[in-house]
Amino acid sequence: MSAEHASICAFLYREARHLDDREWEPWLALYAPEAEYWMPAWDDDDKLTEDPHREISLIYYPNRNGLEDRVFRIQTERSSASMPEPRTCHMLSNVEVLDERGDQVDVRYNFHTLSHRYKATDQFFGTIFVTLQKDADGSYLILRKKIVLKDDYIRQVIDIYHI
Repeated sequence: MSAEHASICAFLYREARHLDDREWEPWLALYAPEAEYWMPAWDDDDKLTEDPHREISLIYYPNRNGLEDRVFRIQTERSSASMPEPRTCHMLSNVEVLDERGDQVDVRYNFHTLSHRYKATDQFFGTIFVTLQKDADGSYLILRKKIVLKDDYIRQVIDIYHI
């Protein structure tokens, strides 16, 4: 494993840890102000929606402002969908660098999240595609995150802490 690959993995693990530990401000700090956050819906059994502006998405925020609003509602208990907040455990695997363009890196990885709430444990799994912006100091920010949720049936509202 190269040093850059290890650094990317450490960054992705840190993002997952912030979600599991409900550390919302450090989690938001991992996203660039212009970061797009998108979870397309399945149009049918084998085709994802392709345009978040014209088709249904499970989650879509065109920039970090939407994520900041979501976190604000979670923190101030203005979101009945996330009360009480679930306990989550994120597991990441198969981290693969797909492309590098100057200071940007495209990465693909798989996730499996366990979410416990109301005496029931749900699981969510899929593949995530991120574009990371590398800073001069070697740290990263998320510029784009596309989540492909592969669960067939979701019995609750899906939210940012599930993936």
